[in-house]
Amino acid sequence: MKRIRKESWLISENEVTPEPVFWNRRRVLAAGGGLIAAGAAAAVIRGRIPMGPMPAAAAIRAGGPGTVLDPQPLLNPKFADAGRMVTDEEINSTYNNFYEFGSHKKIAEASMALDTTGWTVAIDGMVETPFEIGMEDLLKQIDLEERIYRHRCVEAWSMVVPWIGFPLSKLMALAKPLSGAKYVRFETFHDPMVARGQRQHWYPWPYVEGVTMAEAENDLSLMVVGAYGKVLPQQFGAPMRLHLPWKYGFKSIKSIKKVTFTDERPVSFWEDLAVQEYGFWANVNPAVAHPRWSQAQERVLGTDKRVPTVRFNGYGAEVAHLYDGLEAEFADRLWR
Repeated sequence: MKRIRKESWLISENEVTPEPVFWNRRRVLAAGGGLIAAGAAAAVIRGRIPMGPMPAAAAIRAGGPGTVLDPQPLLNPKFADAGRMVTDEEINSTYNNFYEFGSHKKIAEASMALDTTGWTVAIDGMVETPFEIGMEDLLKQIDLEERIYRHRCVEAWSMVVPWIGFPLSKLMALAKPLSGAKYVRFETFHDPMVARGQRQHWYPWPYVEGVTMAEAENDLSLMVVGAYGKVLPQQFGAPMRLHLPWKYGFKSIKSIKKVTFTDERPVSFWEDLAVQEYGFWANVNPAVAHPRWSQAQERVLGTDKRVPTVRFNGYGAEVAHLYDGLEAEFADRLWR
């Protein structure tokens, strides 16, 4: 009998979102003009038609953060099932880490002060030609898709989000990095007048994160501009954030203003603040505890069910090879 191989992130079938529930969600989000797009996405998953890209500029036009996208970007069938139910939008939109607006989870209202109108992103460092580009112009050059990803916080809670965005590798192609670049450094905005959390001088503002070039080029690395069928709301990191589903959530920097290609390893925000607790790599690993709590289990938002944490958050087949040979050099710091 031929053995059927399951993807690494899949868990027991009784925890998978029922298909009628999932597609009903897409139909609701697409109400008012996006029904055809949602139906097309369903057909993609069922194998009736091929998936086609969607011009981002056509999706994100009038309106601001939280505006329903019309038409809806198609769901990438490769990332159509995270093995768990999609976390309810009401939960995800009101339970957010965004230290620029406060050190608690209820920052959604405060984050509304962030005005993303006319937002630009600088691309610099080891690239052929440094440049600055507005979000509207950037999205005219890149197609969007929806991906359903797990998200695992270093605080030992987790959720599942239907992100909308594009692979980081597409941004890298526009940037044209030089051959000597080894890392990609990300930096968010710095405006203490708007973001009251940035008035706390003991934090090393602005927020900085970084990944290796190999990590950035991996297909899982996603630049996010939307969620739940909508333009990305402020509390999620509007207008553009990073999502790295195999790493702890603090690596997925929000509200990106600058992307720098460099041959020096970036010192990330939390690493700078507490290197003994938050290292550069931050790969999910249940076998390596945080200095103050275990990482062996996680609390699933929406159900409060505690489930075993999976190495690389279940995405090991896609990313484990990135760290071959590094274990001896970095030991547990590779995961911390």
